[in-house]
Amino acid sequence: MRKILTHHEANQYSPLSLAFLGDSVYDTLVRQKLLIQANMPVSKLHELKIKMACAEYQSRAFDIITEKLSESELLILKRGRNAVGNTVPRHSSVTEYRKATALECLFGYLYLTGEDERINELFEYISENIKSEQE
Repeated sequence: MRKILTHHEANQYSPLSLAFLGDSVYDTLVRQKLLIQANMPVSKLHELKIKMACAEYQSRAFDIITEKLSESELLILKRGRNAVGNTVPRHSSVTEYRKATALECLFGYLYLTGEDERINELFEYISENIKSEQE
């Protein structure tokens, strides 16, 4: 059974620890969305998942949801963006990587505090708005 933390308890975790969890939460949402959209070979699902879970995509998602966040959510996002990790993937810039980490930090925080509805709302908003940009 999942333990739901208070906001105070969740704030005790480092931004990178929250991002560690948030990466998994976000990745699961992407995989679920792709699977539900179409029954296709696993290799194609994986290819699409990589595109939606890469730092560049998540950086764009950061930009898209910023205007939709509450003040407290923005604080979590900024904590994640300002966290300093050890490595940056070769295929993304430092700015993209920090924004991606911030997004994952927010998703991890929301998961720990049991805000599943908010997670789904933000994820759908990201999906719809990036989709419309690409059309």
